[in-house]
Amino acid sequence: MNKPATEDWVTRSLRAVWHPCTQMKHHERLPLVAVARGEGPWLYDPEGRRYLDAISSWWVNLFGHANPSINAALKAQLDTLEHAMLAGCTHEPAVELAERLGALTGHALGHAFFASDGASAVEIALKMSFHTWRNRGEAEKCEFVCLANSYHGETIGALGVTDVALFKDAYDPLLRNAHVVASPDARQAREGESAADVARRALDDVERLFEARGARLAALIVEPLVQCAAGMAMHDPVYLAGLRALCDRYRVHLIADEIAVGCGRTGTFFACEQAGIWPDLLCLSKGISGGYLPLSIVLSRDAIYEAFYDDDTARGFLHSHSYTGNPLACRAALATLDLFARDDVLAANARKSARLFEALAPLAAHPLVRNLRRRGTILAFDADVRDPARARTFSRRFFEEALRRELLLRPIGTAVYLMPPYVLDEETQALLAARTRETFEAVVAEDAR
Repeated sequence: MNKPATEDWVTRSLRAVWHPCTQMKHHERLPLVAVARGEGPWLYDPEGRRYLDAISSWWVNLFGHANPSINAALKAQLDTLEHAMLAGCTHEPAVELAERLGALTGHALGHAFFASDGASAVEIALKMSFHTWRNRGEAEKCEFVCLANSYHGETIGALGVTDVALFKDAYDPLLRNAHVVASPDARQAREGESAADVARRALDDVERLFEARGARLAALIVEPLVQCAAGMAMHDPVYLAGLRALCDRYRVHLIADEIAVGCGRTGTFFACEQAGIWPDLLCLSKGISGGYLPLSIVLSRDAIYEAFYDDDTARGFLHSHSYTGNPLACRAALATLDLFARDDVLAANARKSARLFEALAPLAAHPLVRNLRRRGTILAFDADVRDPARARTFSRRFFEEALRRELLLRPIGTAVYLMPPYVLDEETQALLAARTRETFEAVVAEDAR
């Protein structure tokens, strides 16, 4: 039987596949992007049209598609061990990855607990925090705290510490909602205020809650330095240092959700490094496997691990995933760490990101651009779209215009962001900046008509 044409399998996808984070009816008008293969920062459709993956395929692809080094590591692992359960068994890729990640924290954190995705890592961290207090005889410490406009995943526990109405309102009856404190988003600066001033105001809000509810609070969860789903809301590292001090004073665990912002995205391997602090629990996913395979990891302090170490099975952390510590995913992560070490990636990223930001700089003078900003390899600006109806459709319209210019970009509301792979050369960076500006001009010109 002959294989159907590309148009046929794209059409079949609309019937057979329920696509994530998507209103499927929109695809009656907007075709799916057919992806046949990837190479470096580019994705190609079956007819050979290419798209620059400027958002790293939902922030996961660090070193380009079909990276030769990661490919080779996975091929070698395939011939050795594809999977074995991690309950009662162990294998070298999981052990080596856990050891290397712990070493990257200076051994402040360790005891790596493996899972499959970012939301699962958040669920694990929340459960670990609650269960730690329970095992210590303080079961009343069972409430959580999150930031305004925070996003930590879409499973039930993760939604409870998420503050994005679009994702959680429909499921509110199922949720155990967290306390919400002010965001340190630097875009909220009042006249004469710095980003650090905004952070200190937000810390005051945290302290008020801690004073009132500290005896019942288990943990506060934060995306360090950048709240991604809030439209790449960036904050000063002083906020993290302040959180660490408050959590210590009021005996509240600090959970760092570095699922999107870890692995070099903010300029250091872990975002928390820029504040000179370590959390009690740290969640990793997305880029840790280079964008190859589902993998997430929770790193914890010794004190949390020790709260579960007992002869009594019921005091153990009885949580599992069938593919926990999958050897192929761990090997992809080890190959990713090898690339960081071999190519001095963090230093190279600093140069590349500065160059890309400079190429975008003309946008700052545009009358409809607000808050052109950068943190590490994450660049963003806000479109000043006054008409509510046009604002609601801005992301979709920008996405369509970008595709016409060989770019895969997906704004969050009216916040346009770039989070490209770490492999862009100067020519590709110049192309990305120029075509991002062209796309923006085309969309706002349409709004002006």
